[in-house]
Amino acid sequence: MATDENKRWDATRLPDLTGRTAVVTGANSGIGLTAADALTRAGAHVVFAVRDLDRGRTAAATLTGSTEVRRLDLADLSSVRDFADAWQGRSLDLLINNAGVMMLPQRRTRDGFEMQFGTNHLGHFALTNLLLPYITDRVVTVSSGAHRWGGATIRFDDLDRDTDYTPRAAYAQSKLANLLFTLELQRRLTASGSRVRALAAHPGYAATNLQSHAANPVARAFMSLGNRFFAQDDRAGALPTLYAATADLPGASYVGPDGTAEMRGGPTLVGRTAAASDPEVARRLWTVSEELTKVTFPAVPAAL
Repeated sequence: MATDENKRWDATRLPDLTGRTAVVTGANSGIGLTAADALTRAGAHVVFAVRDLDRGRTAAATLTGSTEVRRLDLADLSSVRDFADAWQGRSLDLLINNAGVMMLPQRRTRDGFEMQFGTNHLGHFALTNLLLPYITDRVVTVSSGAHRWGGATIRFDDLDRDTDYTPRAAYAQSKLANLLFTLELQRRLTASGSRVRALAAHPGYAATNLQSHAANPVARAFMSLGNRFFAQDDRAGALPTLYAATADLPGASYVGPDGTAEMRGGPTLVGRTAAASDPEVARRLWTVSEELTKVTFPAVPAAL
């Protein structure tokens, strides 16, 4: 029989989160909803930050814990600002940057950015910095093993990939940006003397509705089969996020499944590509992101 020390970590091992508040973007479905469920069961108050209020309220109603639903459209920076402005100084223990889009046909955000880069990275970049003065514990950003695809890099000369757009390459760039954002955010937090930690996680191959929006119908069919026969469920897919959100881990840690090729399994610390570990590229991306969003790193309390 497995002992408490050596059994695989799961949501039953979450600490008591009574009195703590978490914001989860995209909490109305998939691993976002599963993570929100686990957090509320552990006693946390969870704010569903969602684009569709009706869907968010329907999802929140399925949980038994303490929740509220607020509108947030990460593809619209005015919506991001409205969400942050409405926070009104409340303490926020945990921000989980979970929402995302995957392998879409070429399209633009409301502010004119390529949709995957604009939603997955820029929207969360702006949200995090606007909420950072209120965050007391940590920021967890959900990335993906896709940051490894095709030797992904940040195309600084063409972030929207207008010259050779493919849904796959644009998605890989956005997930690489998530990891570089986490790296530079932690550097800035440490330099400012803050105890807030920035971490990243990826779910492995988890069956969610994210894959159903792929641009290519063949890719959609292939991923549908994969979801049915090979993927782990959303509860297992949420475990790296929950582990990163609550375990005592160093800042800038990256958590993923411990199985073959990090596709499935229990949460553990995992590696990342050299491109995702480059501090100079991370700083350059941060500077560009500030220019694009008009949101900068705020003054944060040094010892919360």
